[in-house]
Amino acid sequence: MAGGKGFVAVFDSGLGGISVLRRLVDVLPHEDFVYVGDSAHNPYGERSPSQILSLSRQIVGELVREGAKAVVIACNTATSVAAATLRRELSTIPIVGVEPALKPATEHDPHRRILVMATPVTLRLDKYQQLAKAYGSDSEVISVPCAGLAKRIEQGGLDEADLREMISSLVGRYRGTVDSVVLGCTHYPFVARQIREVVGDVPFFDGANGVTHRLKSLLSKDHALAKDDAAGSVTLRSSLNDPKVLERYRRFLKMEL
Repeated sequence: MAGGKGFVAVFDSGLGGISVLRRLVDVLPHEDFVYVGDSAHNPYGERSPSQILSLSRQIVGELVREGAKAVVIACNTATSVAAATLRRELSTIPIVGVEPALKPATEHDPHRRILVMATPVTLRLDKYQQLAKAYGSDSEVISVPCAGLAKRIEQGGLDEADLREMISSLVGRYRGTVDSVVLGCTHYPFVARQIREVVGDVPFFDGANGVTHRLKSLLSKDHALAKDDAAGSVTLRSSLNDPKVLERYRRFLKMEL
């Protein structure tokens, strides 16, 4: 798609993928982005693989029909479940997924003990197990299923006591005992400060950088990058017909990470 016509579609089970969108906009400021959060069906991390595939297929199909030149699946769970299938079905455009950033965590010293926080579905699937096997051979990878955390972040109020209590109940026992933390859900960077207060001041890794570099490379290869004089834009959508949800999306887009 020479000349960069079309937009980059980004989707997640809710507002979590906005953490990836933020990185994409920083690196590719001339692109037009359309972000879709499927908050009506959040969280994906506690749904069945067949439901996740169906929802992902519907959203991505609609975005491609609208003119998307590339798709970013800004959800670890949807990537694990649906990315390979969608690439086979929609082979004419790049589809970039996000995965837990185990590789950079294992390349950082020290990396003796790595805590991975992710949704139950992400941790159960073969894709994550293969990733942990490939990059975790020289580390102890501690995988913690964080049921309910993405859904709680979706509600906002990130400094409220109940959220800190939830994080403490999930990972408080690892305080001072791990060398790094992998945030294996795109919702989690929005509470990185709160997680650090519980776990300790160690390096945090997420998949946004890898997604951004991959997308830029693929668009460049296809001569589909937006022109340097293009203004760029961000359009936010939600599957929930609720102005309050879109306002929350806008707040999260401006939030310091």
